[in-house]
Amino acid sequence: MAHFLAQCALESTGFTATVENLNYSAQRLLQVFPKYFRGVDPNAYARNPEKIGSRVYANRMGNGDEASGDGFKFRGRGYIQLTGKNNYTSFSKFVGEDCVANPDLVATKYPLASAAFFFKSNNIWAICDRGADDATVTKVTKAVNGGTHGLPERIQNFKLFFRALS
Repeated sequence: MAHFLAQCALESTGFTATVENLNYSAQRLLQVFPKYFRGVDPNAYARNPEKIGSRVYANRMGNGDEASGDGFKFRGRGYIQLTGKNNYTSFSKFVGEDCVANPDLVATKYPLASAAFFFKSNNIWAICDRGADDATVTKVTKAVNGGTHGLPERIQNFKLFFRALS
């Protein structure tokens, strides 16, 4: 449970944000999403969350192309930032409510349930069971985030929650 809470705390800015913030400057876009802005002027996207989401999440996770707007529509929501039309579709079946038609439900009604669903769907609970050490936090982080973004804070969060739950 400490692993779960640590990841949720980081992904949701201490359980305060349930919708992904895509309001980036041109410079920050090149740092956060470099592969999606190769050969593209990031200034045309800067400070435009809808355009940014539509681009960086286009043609993956069940989303349509950039022009479809799916990337923004199915941007990260909930405490773990559930992302992509495929995840929203699967989650809708899980909760029995159409979060594809109304994606904001993930942020408003199901922020915790969507995070638990993501952990279950991606078999992250099994990784959590491997230990209470930095190496396990790193593995959980990679499973959640695809990389190690925010790892020091995730480790700190884990230790805090582990102590509180012990």
